[in-house]
Amino acid sequence: FFGRGESARARDRPFRALPFACLESGKMLLDDRRKIGLGLTGFGVFFMFLGALFFFDRGFLAMGNLLFLSGVTMIIGPKATVRFFSRKRSRRGSIAFFSGFALVLWGWPMIGLIIESYGIFLLFAGFLPTILMFLKKFPPLGAILDKPWIKQTLNKVAPANLPV
Repeated sequence: FFGRGESARARDRPFRALPFACLESGKMLLDDRRKIGLGLTGFGVFFMFLGALFFFDRGFLAMGNLLFLSGVTMIIGPKATVRFFSRKRSRRGSIAFFSGFALVLWGWPMIGLIIESYGIFLLFAGFLPTILMFLKKFPPLGAILDKPWIKQTLNKVAPANLPV
């Protein structure tokens, strides 16, 4: 039933069909690999912020890029990461992101970070409405996002017919 190579320990573990286990309260419980991935992605964004803060320091920007990529890989898996970056609709974003990364490594950190940021925006623009809805659930941010002029701006940036 379990196939060749399955240990007794693997057979005794409860079966989890989904990578995220839903709790009865509606919260999501992440498995350890995804928790590590979220941490790596967060550190990647933090190091990229530090790199920009310290006058486009090449080392911080390169470390941030590597941590960001490894975090995304840990969250969605290696095959899905390759598929995500090589999709036809993601080509422009992928080319911009990796070109910017190469420019950062070659000593042009300011131009590289600008091109990289454009690539990240192209790659993750589809997730922007979801991210905004997630941020709206936090009490301090929800009150800020409900301001009329911010709501108008966000609906122009992320027009997904969401009540943001």
